[in-house]
Amino acid sequence: MRSILLSCLLLCSLYSATGKVPTTHKIRLTENWEYLKGDLGGIWEAVRPANPGNPETVPLWEKVTLPHCFNAEDAVDPDVNYYQGAGWYKTLLDIENPYADGRVLLDFEGAGQKTEVYLYTTKVGEHIGGYDEWTLDITDAVEAFKKDKGLTERFGGKIPLSIRCDNSRDLEMIPSDLSDFNVYGGLYRYVNLVYVPKTSFQYIQLDAGLSTSLKEGILTINASFHNPADIKKANIQVTVYDPNKKIVFNKQLQDILPLGKQFITEISIKNPILWDVDNPNLYTCELKLDVEGESVTAKECFGFRHFEFKEKGPFYLNGKRLLLRGTHRHEDHAGVGQAMTEAMMRTEIEMMKRMGVNFIRLGHYQQSEIILNLCDELGILVWEEIPWCRGGLGGESYKIQARRMLTNMVTQHRNHPSVIIWGLGNENDWPNDFSYFEKDAIRAFMKELHDLAHQLDNSRKTAIRRCEFCSDIVDVYSPSIWAGWYRGVYTEYKDVSHTEMQKVNHFLHVEWGGDSHARRHAENIFENLQNIVSGQGADERAGDASLYGGAARVSKDGDWSESYICDLIDWHLKEQETMPWLTGAAYWPFKDFSTPVRPENPVPYMNQKGVIERDFTPKESYYVFQSYWTEKPMIHIYGHSWPVRWGKANEKKMMKVYSNCEEVELFVNGESLGKQKRNSQDFPAAGLRWESVFKSGTNTIKAIGKKGKERVEDEITFEYETRTFGSPTQLTASIIEETDEYVWIEAALIDENGVVSLTSRDYIYFDSVGDGHLIINRGTSSGSKKVQAYNGRARIKLIKNKGKNIVAIKGDRINSIFIPVE
Repeated sequence: MRSILLSCLLLCSLYSATGKVPTTHKIRLTENWEYLKGDLGGIWEAVRPANPGNPETVPLWEKVTLPHCFNAEDAVDPDVNYYQGAGWYKTLLDIENPYADGRVLLDFEGAGQKTEVYLYTTKVGEHIGGYDEWTLDITDAVEAFKKDKGLTERFGGKIPLSIRCDNSRDLEMIPSDLSDFNVYGGLYRYVNLVYVPKTSFQYIQLDAGLSTSLKEGILTINASFHNPADIKKANIQVTVYDPNKKIVFNKQLQDILPLGKQFITEISIKNPILWDVDNPNLYTCELKLDVEGESVTAKECFGFRHFEFKEKGPFYLNGKRLLLRGTHRHEDHAGVGQAMTEAMMRTEIEMMKRMGVNFIRLGHYQQSEIILNLCDELGILVWEEIPWCRGGLGGESYKIQARRMLTNMVTQHRNHPSVIIWGLGNENDWPNDFSYFEKDAIRAFMKELHDLAHQLDNSRKTAIRRCEFCSDIVDVYSPSIWAGWYRGVYTEYKDVSHTEMQKVNHFLHVEWGGDSHARRHAENIFENLQNIVSGQGADERAGDASLYGGAARVSKDGDWSESYICDLIDWHLKEQETMPWLTGAAYWPFKDFSTPVRPENPVPYMNQKGVIERDFTPKESYYVFQSYWTEKPMIHIYGHSWPVRWGKANEKKMMKVYSNCEEVELFVNGESLGKQKRNSQDFPAAGLRWESVFKSGTNTIKAIGKKGKERVEDEITFEYETRTFGSPTQLTASIIEETDEYVWIEAALIDENGVVSLTSRDYIYFDSVGDGHLIINRGTSSGSKKVQAYNGRARIKLIKNKGKNIVAIKGDRINSIFIPVE
C-alpha cells in the first residue's frame, strides 16, 4: 500500500501541473454525498464499520449534494463568525471504466482551501489553493482496494471516497483573511469522475493568431499527454470546425510520441470569422487520440481576435475602438455561498450581458471554467487574476502557491478568446498579515510573476489594481478611484481619471461605485453631505472603507440609498462617453456579496455595492446601466421598490426615467406631462426627468418610450405621504402576501403619532418559533434576520410547513411584537 500511495502522489503532481482533463465526457458526482462540519481524529473514523446505536456512529454526518460550501449560511449570519476549519465529505464510487487498462481520474474544478483525498484509508493526493482546477489519477489505489475481497464485499463493490477540506486561517496562504470577501471552504465547485484510456491528453494548447490585416488566421496546436504506461506511438485525428460547424481542416497525424509537450500541427485559415463582443464567433478544435485500438476525444473552442491597448489611449478590438463597459464578479450567492450551480452561473452572466456588459474582471481569484465558457459564448472580455490580495508578502510556501496558481490559471484558461488580461494581484499595498511590510520585496515578486505570466503566455497583458509602487511593472494598471464614495464628489471623476491616466502607459479603471441598501430611497440624496471636500483627489486611502472617523465621505456619512447611487452611476456613465482616451471602466461589483470585514453594514457581512442583490434581484441601478449600454429598447421608471414617497402638499417632486429610447412621454395619474428627448449629457437621467405635484394617497406613473418604430412602456404605483414624521417609537407588522406554503411579513417603524418613520435606518430583527421557519441568512434586504430598515420598513418570508408559527419582531430600543401565522 505504501508504494501505491507514492505512485498516486506522483501522478497527482503530474496532473496538478495543468489541472483540467481534456475530454468530452465527465461524470459529475453531485448526488449521494455526506458531509461533516469539523475534523475527524483520522481517516479511519470516516470508513470504520458502525452499527446503529454504537459509539462508532458519531459524529453524525448530513446528506448533501455538490457543489457544497461550508459557509452557505453562516457567512452572513449576524450572530457568528463564519466557520473556518476542517470539513469532511464522503461517498461511494461505482467504478465502471470502459477502457481496458484505462485510467480513473478525479477532476476537482475547485475546492477550498486545502484538500486531502482518500480512497478507503489511503491518501491518494492533496492540493493547496481554493480556485484552480486539479486532477488525481486514482487508478492504482482503486485496483489495490478491489484486491481485498472483504472490503469489496463490505462496500458492495463500490469504492469509499473521503475528502477533507480546510479553510482555516493561514497567514502563509493566499488570499489573505484581510480580504474583503470570504475565504470559503468545501467542495464548492463540481467534482468529476473521468475515464480515459491508458494514454490520454493532459493538456491542449491552442494559439490562434491573426495577420496584421486580419485576413489570415494561424492556429498552432500543442498538446501534452498523460502516459503512465510509457506508450511510444499514437495517432491523432485533428478536425477544426468554423463557427457555422463547417469543417475547415481535417487531418490524421501518424506516430506521434505521446510523451511530454508536443507540437501537433499548424493551420492557416484564410479570411477567418472574427470573435468580438457583438459577434462571439467560436471555432472548435477536435482532437481524437488513438492508442492501441482505444481512443479518447477532446474538444476545445477558440476564436480569432486581435486586441490592443494604445499608449495613454483607448482600447482596440479587431482594429476598432471599443469602450470596455465592465463589471466584476465574485463567486457568491444567496443560500449557497460559493457553491453556485452551472444554471446559477449562466443566469448571472446572461444578466450581465443583458445589462450591456462587454468586459468583466473576475475578482479576486481564478473562477470556474464554466464562467470562461460563458464569456466566450456571449462575448465578454475577461481580466482574470490570482488571489494575491492584501496582507503583504509571505515566505517561500506563500510564493510557491502564488506561482503555482498563476501557472495553473494561465495554463488552464489560455485557450479562451475572451481572456485579455492576467491579473497578478489586488491591493498589494495593504499590510498587516506580517510584522513587516517590505515594498522592495513585493516589487521583486511582482516582477517575477509578471515575467512568469509572459513566459507562459505572451499574447495577453498583465495587470494589477491599487498598488502604486508596482504600477510600472505590469502592462496595464488601475489606480483606486472612488469619486463620490470613499473620497470627494462624483463630479470629479473625469478630471481625476485623466490625471491618473497620464501616470502610466496603459490605464484601465476597475472598481468604482458605492453601496446601496436595496429598497432604500431618498427624497434628498445630499442630506448630511455638506462637509465633503472636493478637489483633494478621489483615491481610496487607508481607513476610508471604515464607518468610523476620518474625513467626511459619502461611504460614512451618506444614506446608502439607491437614489444616490443611481445618480453617481448616471454621472460616471455620461462622462465615460466624453473621454476619448479611456480604455474603459469596470463597476464594482455586479452582485452584492458576502464579506467578513463588514459586520455593521445595513445587511450585516455584505458588501452592498452590487447592481443586483445576492439572489439576482435587480436594484434600480441595473437599469441605469441598461439605458446607456444596450440597444434593445428599454424603459424603467425609477422607484419600482419605493412604495411611499413623502413631502409637503403641492410640493413639486422629480421623476426620472431610465431609457435608451430617443423620446419618452410621462403620465402622472393619467395626465401627460409632455415628451422629453434623450440626451446622454443632460444629467440626471439623460434629460428624461419631469417635475410634478403628487396627490396625497395613491399615485400612478406611466412612461411610454419610442425608439424607431418600437414602443416600450413602464408603470409604477406608490403612496404619497404628506404628514410629518419623527423618530420611531414602536413597531407594527402585517402580512402582505400569503399562500398555503408561505407568508411575507412587513414590519414598519412608526412614530408617536402612528406615522411610518420613512427615513429611519434602525435595525429590525426577526425570529420565529413553531412548525415553520424564516428564510434568513441570505444576505439580502428581505432575507436577513437583522437588517436596517429601508424607508422605515423591512420584510421577511416565513415557510409555514403546514403548522402554527409565531414571528417575533423587535427594534433597537423598541419593544417586541408578535405575529401569529397558521
